[in-house]
Amino acid sequence: MGQKSGVGVMSQREQAIWVDSMLEFRMEKILPDLMKRSGIDMWIIISREYNEDPVMKTMLPSEWLSARRRTILVFYDPQNGKPLEKVAIARYDVGRLLKGDWNIDIYPDQWEALSNLVSKYHPQKIGINTSEYFGLADGLVDTEKTHLEQALPSGFKDRLVSAESLAIGWLETRSAMEIDFYQSLCGLSREIIMQGFSPDFIKADATTTDDIVWRLRQLVTDAGLEVWFHPTVSIQRQDKGNFDHLRSFSGRPKDQVIQYGDLLHVDFGITYNRLNTDQQQHFYILKPDEKEVPASIQKAFATATRLQDILTDQFAVTRSGNDVLSNALTKAKKRRDNSVHIYTSHWFSRPSCRADHGYVGPAKWGQRCRRLYYLSQYCLFYRAQCGKRNS
Repeated sequence: MGQKSGVGVMSQREQAIWVDSMLEFRMEKILPDLMKRSGIDMWIIISREYNEDPVMKTMLPSEWLSARRRTILVFYDPQNGKPLEKVAIARYDVGRLLKGDWNIDIYPDQWEALSNLVSKYHPQKIGINTSEYFGLADGLVDTEKTHLEQALPSGFKDRLVSAESLAIGWLETRSAMEIDFYQSLCGLSREIIMQGFSPDFIKADATTTDDIVWRLRQLVTDAGLEVWFHPTVSIQRQDKGNFDHLRSFSGRPKDQVIQYGDLLHVDFGITYNRLNTDQQQHFYILKPDEKEVPASIQKAFATATRLQDILTDQFAVTRSGNDVLSNALTKAKKRRDNSVHIYTSHWFSRPSCRADHGYVGPAKWGQRCRRLYYLSQYCLFYRAQCGKRNS
């Protein structure tokens, strides 16, 4: 288990350069348009050290591992084609992008300095990170909100609005730089999975599912990376009795011994350069007399692939998740394929996300994705039934 992963990863300095370059592009090219789209001309993000707003965590430069003391970031859109103002109410700059604007000799109190800045810019709508439905857009804690409301100049409290759409837009939008990197990131994640499921490591009637789980964790650590979540490895096994497919995933016993003929499922993701992967794959353990995967399992995966194509054909900007699901089910039923079922959950479809398990999904920069994040309110699972339920 101490074996090195052999996975190629950037050095810490190279990662820092990449992250800071990515942030600079996002703040200069993406954030201004997002603010215009939301109709918010000032966005205030406030966090205290080690209790960071999820959005602020994605905006801190590579050398900042957390907020410092109380960190206040202010973004103001002066409009009329003028560049976005990016200010930190702090005694020091926040990286290269946010200029520190707190002179303690003039304004000993940090809130007073913020109040002065609001008076100077005189915004019409002040966005703050509060949201009833999106946890990632609800990062302003009650104490800081109270202080903010008390500190604002007279008449400005009524201009506070939820920055939900702006926060979600920031988290879900991808630059070309990120999309290009994400291709290699997914390949790297898959390479680690393949090492974890190496035939040299897995031995039928000896290796357990937990052995693979902890091997994956070790491979990620050896590569100098972190897992996004604890991996899971589960078994679907031929059972002449009543096979409960849900038990295979949600209620599975831990540390099962792998046997010949088992279909293994892995759920695995890594974090690298502030992007995360979430990949699920299957591995079949050939029986001693088998040369290939049984036809029934191949048929099951062909059915699931067909359903996946039906589903992804329905993806469209401005189309809601409910519409995508309804259209896909209608199209599948027209094919009279009763072996296809779609299971939905109010979870999160996350092939390319910078945040934890939340409620946002990817949107490619350059598209008008005004309501694309609704697509990601549903995580879609596919199950193809075989005649004998042996997969």
